[in-house]
Amino acid sequence: MQSSAGTDGGGYPATGATNAAGWQAGAMDARPLLIVDAANVVGSRPDGWWRDRAGAAARLRDALTPVAEGGLPPLLPGPAEVVLVVEGAARGVPTVPGVRVVAAPGSGDDAIVELVGAAADRRRLVVTADRELRGRVGALGAEVQGPRWLRGGAQRGRVRGDDPAIGPLDGTGRPADGTVVDPPSGLPARQGGKRAEGQQH
Repeated sequence: MQSSAGTDGGGYPATGATNAAGWQAGAMDARPLLIVDAANVVGSRPDGWWRDRAGAAARLRDALTPVAEGGLPPLLPGPAEVVLVVEGAARGVPTVPGVRVVAAPGSGDDAIVELVGAAADRRRLVVTADRELRGRVGALGAEVQGPRWLRGGAQRGRVRGDDPAIGPLDGTGRPADGTVVDPPSGLPARQGGKRAEGQQH
């Protein structure tokens, strides 16, 4: 619900992607903060995302909307604040109810670190398989999970698991398309926990 002209009650623009600096202007919030590295999560599945980066990011955003209310228990009980950080060709993806989209002016990793640092008084959980980023946000006290954790949430019905951005699962919690996932990183094993080739940092 919009509480003042142009804002959503947290001090952020009510529509459209916001930048990292604007995101910091919000009032204190007691909810846990879930920050999702869109480029890394989208790039963790070879589903043709490179043909439409903005569309893939928008599908991921939409798949995350149930998390704002329901969380991803048991690790992340709801309600939670969900922030999707986008970069490059996905910068135009707009915010929707339940998921705030932050457009990184440069590096998505740097924007995520900035957001984590700006919310030091809150519980922060970052979703990424990028090893360098995991170390940077971990040093600031944030918890870290990989893309596979989101797919586990899909299986439990907390994330819209029929969405291509998350991918269908089989009965074991593994991708139903047979993709071999590296458990520590959540990425297909052949990628070694790094971003997909050609993906922007």
